[in-house]
Amino acid sequence: MKTDQTDDNREFLEALTFEPLTEGNWGHFEQLFGDNGACGNCWCMYYRLAKTDFQEGKFEDGNKNAMKALVWNNKPAGILGFFDGQAIAWCAFAPREDYPKLARSRVHKPIDDEPVWSVPCMFIHKRFRRSGVSVQLLKGLVQYASEQGIKIVEAYPTIPTQEKLPDSFAWIGLYKSFERAGFRIVDRTSANRPMVRYYTSRQIG
Repeated sequence: MKTDQTDDNREFLEALTFEPLTEGNWGHFEQLFGDNGACGNCWCMYYRLAKTDFQEGKFEDGNKNAMKALVWNNKPAGILGFFDGQAIAWCAFAPREDYPKLARSRVHKPIDDEPVWSVPCMFIHKRFRRSGVSVQLLKGLVQYASEQGIKIVEAYPTIPTQEKLPDSFAWIGLYKSFERAGFRIVDRTSANRPMVRYYTSRQIG
């Protein structure tokens, strides 16, 4: 996949579609995450579970089944990005209170009492990284949030302290991607992990 904004790359990005994870597209989610559950059998349950439960869930499909139970119970889990009928990207997305680990965070405590939906992590298929997919995914997520009446989207991306950040450390998202998607910093308690927000009621478009 090309990494510059050539005509081919623009056409590719414009062809991406986005939809929430449901029973109907669970198979695409499984395929995207693969045998390794995206990374170390996480299955995007890291922020949802206590440390002990999460570690235990890495075995015998515990975390995978926990995520599946959420979806089968119609709980918000995240957004999938599709290209040519294949899921190539994922962004966790749910009410902040669904992520207990955020509640225990020392640097990402709530800054107000507003209802917030959080984006704690992202995952892009390795064939499509560094091609603009993450920015397009975030724009698709914002559009979905706006359509659902969700007013505040919040995230906690990283500002790398080294020139090239290994993919395995980029799962929380890169600040520059959020910035390009229209997010703005609202808290700098952590210099390298700022809290960013997108207010859909003010910035739709």
